[in-house]
Amino acid sequence: MNSRFDSFDSAFNVVFDAINQQCEAVTPPLKIREVGRIISVATGIAKVSGLPSIGFEELLIFPNGVYGIAFNVDADEIGVVLLGEYWHLRAGDEVQRTGRVMDVAVGEGLLGRVIDPLGRPLDSKGALVSSQRLPIERPVVPIMNRAPVSEPLQTGLKVIDSMIPIGRGQRELIMGDRQTGKTAIAIDTILNQKDQNVLCVYCAIGQRAASVAKTVSILAEKGALAYTVIVVTEGNDPPGLAYIAPYAATSIAEHFMEIGRDVLIVYDDLTQHARSYRELSLLLRRPPGREAFPGDIFYIHSRLLERATQLRDEDGGGSLTALPIIEIEAQNMSAYIPTNLISITDGQIYLSPSLFELGVLPAVDVGKSVSRVGGKAQRGTYRAVAGDLKLAYAQFEELEAFARFGARLDDDTRKVIAHGQRIRACLKQLECSPVAVPEQIVILLALTAGLFDPVSIEQMNAAEFAVQQAVAKIPLAVRTRFETADRLSDEDRQVILDLAHQTLESFLSKAPSSVGQS
Repeated sequence: MNSRFDSFDSAFNVVFDAINQQCEAVTPPLKIREVGRIISVATGIAKVSGLPSIGFEELLIFPNGVYGIAFNVDADEIGVVLLGEYWHLRAGDEVQRTGRVMDVAVGEGLLGRVIDPLGRPLDSKGALVSSQRLPIERPVVPIMNRAPVSEPLQTGLKVIDSMIPIGRGQRELIMGDRQTGKTAIAIDTILNQKDQNVLCVYCAIGQRAASVAKTVSILAEKGALAYTVIVVTEGNDPPGLAYIAPYAATSIAEHFMEIGRDVLIVYDDLTQHARSYRELSLLLRRPPGREAFPGDIFYIHSRLLERATQLRDEDGGGSLTALPIIEIEAQNMSAYIPTNLISITDGQIYLSPSLFELGVLPAVDVGKSVSRVGGKAQRGTYRAVAGDLKLAYAQFEELEAFARFGARLDDDTRKVIAHGQRIRACLKQLECSPVAVPEQIVILLALTAGLFDPVSIEQMNAAEFAVQQAVAKIPLAVRTRFETADRLSDEDRQVILDLAHQTLESFLSKAPSSVGQS
């Protein structure tokens, strides 16, 4: 009897094991997952309950594929910054963890594309081609892996390249009142990187759609879109997207830097970035400080701009040059956010509304602008030509202000003022017309040698253009030494001056006789 029951039990166990194996093959093993619920939704933020194991800045997913970043991790609720259209979200909706932080697609497939900070294409050119993603927040390069800034980043703007030089790996702030040409300087710099082996990333933060479309059109028309990535958030986008935009753009740029490329990134502009962060912080009930900005407003910009650097050759030798743009009000350079950024960056280019109104374009106020890298970021030949230009221009501006009082001037003072007027005329430049280095060297050498002084102010544009056209007549060997030599030899200098003098002879007859060489 017992043997019969034993055989029955063994048969039952065999069948039971077979059924279990079939069930496991069909049904995957159960996984535990955390699910939260929305408590409330406001403009660009949400309060969420649950999710006890959530990490700071972890990415969350809401209904209909809306993402959010965990900003406030409190004991009883989580403050989440929303990164998409949140109007359909309701209290009680389910929230899930992703187990990762916010990241963005990087790689060569992004060149020539217009995307948002989430990596979604905005240009109707199809899906992005990318096999790698990087977190938008990354540790900065250690100081021991950085090299001194020594290679110039030519902007193509004579006033900047000669007196406020920018080096590869530098952070140069562009600041000025509204509508003074800040974006135009950044766009001209991008246009000038054509054939310079420099990739560009343009980050538009909270810009009007018309402004972004104009920028994209200019870059496409001039052939610059092929080496540029454009990251866009518009004014009606959620503030969370405007907040993460510069970090996402920097990760895209860092990928190229880490593979040994030189990269230029433009943040247009960080005023909107600071305002979006202030909006989010106030909605999340973080304590406000000066001008209602949160206490870490300095930190969000410093950790962003510290990512710009020049890497050592042992670490790839790439560079990331940052041109942050900031809008000031009523020429107040000492406001809260401008002073923060001035202290973070390696110099600033200040655009003056009064110069803009007088038609001095680009409206760079040389007296209030500075580059803390200076001549170290200039080629030797260029530095030798432009070395005394800033001093001569500063003397002219001081004497010009004095001459407005109607004082009688001696001949030497009149010559200094006349020479300064020619400097100002030469430094004027049309938008989207960068000037190459050889042309700048020839113009500046002729200018500092006083060859333009006998030319009337009315003829300066034509005279300068004639000198630019004459650069093609300079022997190729001399033009090559512009890029390679440490200084101009006396023979090369004489060749340039003779050519410039011959070119300007036709402009001398109508010049006023009182103007002489400085």
